[in-house]
Amino acid sequence: MKMKVENLLFKFFIIWYICGVILLSFDLLPPWLEWSNVMFLILAGLLACIYFLKLFGWKFGIAICSVIFVFSFSIEYLGAAFGVLFGDYSYTDRFTPNLFDVPIAIGFAWLMVMGTSHAIATRIVPKGNLLRIIIGASIAVVIDLIIDPVAFKVKQYWIWDGPGMYYDIPFSNFVGWFIVAFILHVVIFLIQKRTGNIRTNPIWEGRMILLFGLIVAMFVLLGIIGKLWLASSLTSLLTVVILIMVYKRRII
Repeated sequence: MKMKVENLLFKFFIIWYICGVILLSFDLLPPWLEWSNVMFLILAGLLACIYFLKLFGWKFGIAICSVIFVFSFSIEYLGAAFGVLFGDYSYTDRFTPNLFDVPIAIGFAWLMVMGTSHAIATRIVPKGNLLRIIIGASIAVVIDLIIDPVAFKVKQYWIWDGPGMYYDIPFSNFVGWFIVAFILHVVIFLIQKRTGNIRTNPIWEGRMILLFGLIVAMFVLLGIIGKLWLASSLTSLLTVVILIMVYKRRII
């Protein structure tokens, strides 16, 4: 039964994704259906949770997911409220529901980012070491190269208050993303090392890599619709490089 629920959730996400792409491509998403974007990120985050549970079991899998959610949400709160780490920005009411003025979906988004980047980094560098952590954190930044401009310029989920060379987004934001992702990848690595966990799950690892491609593709589509040519082309190029490394199973 558990296996069926997991597969059903993945299939449901794919259906939700396809419907979303069609609605967005033809600008058919009505205002009353904006909540579907939040549900999309929640579903993506839940898939990442399943991935971590598969690798680490229930006890440590839930611990990792909890740390990712709580830590990322706390950092986002400090960033939005006090400008810590990322820069000066604030969330709008277009990404509700919010908790302490931070969208709940942000925690699930970070779960997606960590699940996908961990799976890809593990495929590129199978043996856990510092290089895998750096690659994982770098992949997280690649994801944000398209998410942040789209969320700001196209969807207006949050507003940047200071100047920045990249779509008015400060460089500190991407440094902040790298730092947060680096810390979380270190946590995952330390738990894996302490528990001696060497589990692999090719099916869910593959699904996380697919999830990465789907997420990037959707935001690139939104970027193209919003005429964010630099963000769309740069992210697409880096994504192709990453996926080539993944499917060639390049070991560094």
